[in-house]
Amino acid sequence: MHEMNLVFPARVLRGAGVLNQLGGLCASLGQRAVLIGGHQALRAVETQVREQLQAAGVTLLAQEWFGGETSLTHIDRLAALATELAAEVIIGVGGGKSLDTCKAVAAQIGLPLVTIPTIAATCSAVTPLAIRYDDNGNFFDIFPLPQAPAAVLIDSDLLAKAPARWLAAGLGDTLAKWYEFRAVSQRHPARDGNARSSLAHSKICYDVIAEQGPNAYQAVLNGESSAALDQVLDAIFTWAGLTSLMSNGSHAAAAHAIYEGFTFCDKTREFGHGLLVGFGNLCLLALENRPDAELLNEMRLARDCGVPLTLQAIASLDDTERALIIKESVHAPDMAMMAEPVNEARLLAAIQRVETLAEQV
Repeated sequence: MHEMNLVFPARVLRGAGVLNQLGGLCASLGQRAVLIGGHQALRAVETQVREQLQAAGVTLLAQEWFGGETSLTHIDRLAALATELAAEVIIGVGGGKSLDTCKAVAAQIGLPLVTIPTIAATCSAVTPLAIRYDDNGNFFDIFPLPQAPAAVLIDSDLLAKAPARWLAAGLGDTLAKWYEFRAVSQRHPARDGNARSSLAHSKICYDVIAEQGPNAYQAVLNGESSAALDQVLDAIFTWAGLTSLMSNGSHAAAAHAIYEGFTFCDKTREFGHGLLVGFGNLCLLALENRPDAELLNEMRLARDCGVPLTLQAIASLDDTERALIIKESVHAPDMAMMAEPVNEARLLAAIQRVETLAEQV
């Protein structure tokens, strides 16, 4: 008998202005709060958070920068601070690294957490895991957590004001849920209920983005919230989160392997996880030998969602840098999930095919 252990967020609220429900939510979890986040995220929400907590009779004990990396040093520092202040609830704001840090802190000291994503670049706000790094930003591990956030506030008004490239990153990363899971399924068919549920959720992610992604991206370029953005936020956070939760972490393939390759190059490392994964998606489709018409269709969708179609759009790379990225991509563990073995020559050919087709998009 296989054991099943699924950890879900208790509440997910999504819509324009849901940040106005923070006070009541926090008051139901504890009376003493610590606010942790990135510098820009704290600036974006600080006034509203303070007003919400004050109106609900919740004491804001401290406001702290998360530290810049999801590292053991910062997790331990913040956990010690929250313990010393006798905090009863943690409020985490920001992007993936900030929210992963806050999730790890809350889990370490057994406190409830409310997450408020300020960019829609990943599904970190909902998932019970933290991707940890060392203090220099080098990957350390993917750390499963015993709890998910008590509440997630996905405020589309707030997210519409964030730079559009972060929504593009979220769209690229979320499209990978379908492209990669479909590729993995060639070799490891989804047979049990959880895997089939995960596969179905990944297809919902794709369908919603294919239908609404370009409109949502266009709206955010104009700084506007929209019905399309609401739908896309559900895909990026909720449906993508469910895909990950139900799959037991075994749904990544070439797109994430190529992202991992990009992290070995100084010029591309900080470009944005989801944007690099988004380019990796196109290379994955080429590695699967999908027909030109299909590839062009998916490339048009990627372009309309703000995802780069060429290496040149990411960085100006010389032959040595490109060769390093290809070598590290091929050796990344996720690449082994592809149905056919991928070597450096095959990946180079896939990248060149994508770049040639990009001239027709």
